[in-house]
Amino acid sequence: MNPELSRVGPIADATAIIRSVPEDFRVSEQLGFVPDGQGEHVFLYIEKRGLNTADLVQRVSLLAGIHPRDIGFSGLKDRNAVTRQWLSVRMAGKPEPDWQRLQVNDEVTVLECQRHSRKLKRGVHRSNGFALRLRDVQGDTEVVVSALERIRDRGVPNYFGEQRFGRDGGTLLQAQAWMLRGARKLSHSKRSLFLSALRSDLFNRLLAQRVQDGTWDRLQLGDVCQLQGSRSLFPCTELDAALQQRAAAGDVHPGLPLWGGGESLQSPALVAAQKALLAPQAAVCEFLEQAGLSVAYRPARLMPDDFSWRFCDDGSLLLTFHLPPGSYATALLAETLNYREGHREREGRSE
Repeated sequence: MNPELSRVGPIADATAIIRSVPEDFRVSEQLGFVPDGQGEHVFLYIEKRGLNTADLVQRVSLLAGIHPRDIGFSGLKDRNAVTRQWLSVRMAGKPEPDWQRLQVNDEVTVLECQRHSRKLKRGVHRSNGFALRLRDVQGDTEVVVSALERIRDRGVPNYFGEQRFGRDGGTLLQAQAWMLRGARKLSHSKRSLFLSALRSDLFNRLLAQRVQDGTWDRLQLGDVCQLQGSRSLFPCTELDAALQQRAAAGDVHPGLPLWGGGESLQSPALVAAQKALLAPQAAVCEFLEQAGLSVAYRPARLMPDDFSWRFCDDGSLLLTFHLPPGSYATALLAETLNYREGHREREGRSE
C-alpha cells in the first residue's frame, strides 16, 4: 500500500513479514453459482503457485489450442501466492485435452472440471477467501489485537492496492506516460490495464480525503449509497436516522466514483467538490471521459466477512477472512501493522 495514503489508525507499532513463501498468502475464489453442466464452455477450478492469471491463461490457451480471448476469468490473482480460481475455456466442438497436462513443476493443479453455457465474466464471483500467515511478528501484540478488533467491527478504507498500480507504481507511471504521448494504440488488455490504473489512482485520492475528513464510513447528503455484499446503489437524497443507523451498522456504505463520463448519481455540489479536489489531475479526468468510460462507483468502506485471527506457536499471526471481488487484503494489513514483502527480500538477495 502507498504509505502516503491516509490511514484510520492508530496503526500498531509492530512489524511482520508477509509472503515469506507463497503458501503464506492463500486465496480461494468463491464462484457463487454452480455451473449448469452443459454448453461449450469448460469451467476449470485451478490452484496455481508462482503464476499470475495471465501466465495461467497463456498456459491454458496453448494446451487447448484456442485464442486467449476465448478464456474467461472473474478476477486477477497474485503471482506470489497459492491461489484458487475459475477459468472458462470455450471449446466449441473441439475435443477436450487432458487438463492435467497443465501441471508443470507443481505450479498448477486442476481441482474441478465442469461444463457451463456461458463464458465467465470479470467480477461475477461472490467473494475471495483469504488465509494469510504473517511471520516474525515483532511488537506489542495487544495493540495488534486492538487494531484487528477495530477492523472487524468498523472495516477499513477500500483503497485499491499496489497490485493495481504495479511494483513501485510502475504501471501507473506507464499509464500516465501513455496518456501524455497521445494514447497511442495498444492491445485491449494493455489499454484496459492503463485506464484502470489511472481511474484507481483518482479513486484513492478521493478516498484519502474522506479518511482525513473522518467521513469514509459515514454517509453525507448527496452521496451514492452502496449496499454491503451487493451491487445495488441509490442516491442519498435524504439522510434520515434510519439510513445513518444502517451505515453505522455496516449495511450501507458511501460510494465514490470510478471516474468516467455520463450522468452522476451524486449531488452536483458533491461532484463539484470532487472536481476541485482533483483539479491537479483534471487532464486525467478529461482523458478518462474521452476514452469512453462511464462513471461507476466503488464502496469507500471495506468490511471483511468471517474475520478471525490466531497467534501461532511459531510466532506467526494467521488471519482468515472473505472479501468481495475487487478488494485488496493489503488494505486490511495496512490498518493493522507495518509489514514487509518477504518475496521481495528474497529477490533482492538473489540479485
